[in-house]
Amino acid sequence: MKTSVKISGITFIKNGLTLGYPILESIKSIDPLVDEVIINVGFEDIELSKDDGTYEYLKTNLQGPKYVFLKSWWDPKISQSGKILAQQTDIALAAAKGEFIQYIQGDEVIHEDDLDLIRSGIAQMEKDSSIDGLIFKYLHFYGNSDTIKYTRNVYRREVRVIRNNQIKSWRDAQGFRYLDDQKIPCKQISARIFHYGWARPQSLMDKKTKEFVKLYHGAESKSEDFSYKRCYGLKKFKGSHPKIMKDWILKNSNQINIEKLKPHFEWKDLSLFLSDLVEKISGYRIGEYKNFKVIK
Repeated sequence: MKTSVKISGITFIKNGLTLGYPILESIKSIDPLVDEVIINVGFEDIELSKDDGTYEYLKTNLQGPKYVFLKSWWDPKISQSGKILAQQTDIALAAAKGEFIQYIQGDEVIHEDDLDLIRSGIAQMEKDSSIDGLIFKYLHFYGNSDTIKYTRNVYRREVRVIRNNQIKSWRDAQGFRYLDDQKIPCKQISARIFHYGWARPQSLMDKKTKEFVKLYHGAESKSEDFSYKRCYGLKKFKGSHPKIMKDWILKNSNQINIEKLKPHFEWKDLSLFLSDLVEKISGYRIGEYKNFKVIK
């Protein structure tokens, strides 16, 4: 199925090589859907001369008029609650020319089997102007690509396609809202986001978590060393991964067997277990944060 409108892909990234993001695979996964891809690469300095090589890496591997590259400075003063992430998303969004936007973050990948589901969702948006977004399901991988984390404190869905119309990135760029902060009406679709943000070697995860503490709490903030734990909510993943991720998964596999670690229990896990039980029985997730209005 092919839609009749122009669709833009947008993403942002900083230190993609240093922190082990599958950013190239992420962009390539949305390539069949879109007419252009806006790629906003972050730099350390206001002169836009210092990065970790991510900019040149992507430009070398993504050539042609379809790919629009931007450079932006990540101002360290914008470090409250991850707002810099929304700012960087909005920079890419402002450059997009499509009527619809397919958003993807640097550690997210779309499965080739789901492309037609997304196209069908956008086609429905074409026909129904009351729908301004599409909600995707999430698979959050943890430790390795054969394990997912699924429990109430991990978001199970979020908006990844929007209409390009008076909409902005919200807070730490998890989702979107109208310019007046109101939630946008969205349709749930069956397409999945494969999220590999927690499925990197432990040394890279340590670097990533320390960088994110600074993004949320300031450049001087410190954090403990990261280590994988056999925490509550882990499940075996028995499906297939996007084909584009084959080499990345092999390269980034952990030597740690999560199943053989000592179980890590916290008292709050008891409330998670009870709410997860309710969700399993009824499909309803207690206290779910929804950054959108769902259209039935």
